[in-house]
Amino acid sequence: MSLENFREETRSWLDNNCPESIRTPMAPDEYPGGGKRATYKNPDTKLWMDRCAEKGFTAPIWPKEYGGAGLTAEEHQVLRQEMSRINARQPLVGMGLSMIGPALLEYGTDEQKAEHLPKISCGEIWWCQGYSEPNSGSDLASIQTKAVIDGDEYVINGQKVWTSGADNADWIFCLVRTDPEAPKHNGITFILFSMDQPGVTVKPIKLISGMSPFCETFFEDARASRKNVVGTVNDGWTVAKRLLQYERTMIGGGAGGGQRSRPLKDLAIEYIGLDNGKLFNDSLRSKIIQQSMNDRCFGMTVRRNVAESKSTKAPSFVSSMFKLYGTEQNKSRYELMLESMGSQMLGWEGEGFTAEEISHTRAWLRTKGNSIEGGTSEVQLNIIAKRVLGLPD
Repeated sequence: MSLENFREETRSWLDNNCPESIRTPMAPDEYPGGGKRATYKNPDTKLWMDRCAEKGFTAPIWPKEYGGAGLTAEEHQVLRQEMSRINARQPLVGMGLSMIGPALLEYGTDEQKAEHLPKISCGEIWWCQGYSEPNSGSDLASIQTKAVIDGDEYVINGQKVWTSGADNADWIFCLVRTDPEAPKHNGITFILFSMDQPGVTVKPIKLISGMSPFCETFFEDARASRKNVVGTVNDGWTVAKRLLQYERTMIGGGAGGGQRSRPLKDLAIEYIGLDNGKLFNDSLRSKIIQQSMNDRCFGMTVRRNVAESKSTKAPSFVSSMFKLYGTEQNKSRYELMLESMGSQMLGWEGEGFTAEEISHTRAWLRTKGNSIEGGTSEVQLNIIAKRVLGLPD
């Protein structure tokens, strides 16, 4: 099929299958994460997910045998353009699609791929990440959670922290120490196991935004099948590093997906107003123009990366650039939203504030974690200096 025919077919399908309520900015409480415990405030969220899953559009570039659409990079770009044309929300989000799924495609066995990938692409399973520990954050390789062999299983004991979505997760991809005598990078194993079992306890951590997506997670004789080791035993650091590149690309927007709220200029016009056809606040107008130019440049860089990645299996260390720039740009965007909306973006609850304004307030507070999650901006600068620019230590 020619690319133009694919565009016409995709446009027709989207026009006929994307519900009107899904052609609006994503509401914080309507994110389509899926999972066995998922509830849907908006029924169209589940409808859109199911329709896209059947078409393979939840994981467009994955092979069809794993629930994807098997699209080429060019076809994937067309799909993104056509979804953007109608302001369609992403049909499915989460670590399954953006992190463990791609890692399994690269490092998983045929059995692991067949078991887990179709459940990810249809939204059946929600995944969380077991990386950071109370004493192992930026120095991730110092983890102490232990896994000891017991027959065909590992028995796992320890604690993780900042486990995003653990309170709703069905499965976890986890770093465990399997050889305490080896150098710290060499004794780590990457393993998958169910969260729904005795010995797994989750305690949500409330954030400044009022939400609790991050959690403390405790393992007390939890069990994982030895067949769910990804890669090789004691070489989990190799898989872990690659998955971090997928994560940083996703957080920074380097994968080319995502949907934002209304344009900054529209918000500024609504809350500040125009003077002879121009935004009343000259200084803010200049900042919004600069932000828009930066967004445009970043978007072009993302598209170039997508085009160049056709010949590679995974992101490179350049993912740290996406993570650094994308998150700092997002924080800047919300600061400009605050400057535009003034006190109307400082509401927490009660009369005098619309639901959208309260949502913006909480999203602004949430952005304070953007430059920390997935590796701090300082960590990304170090990686860029050493691995991208080749600067000396």
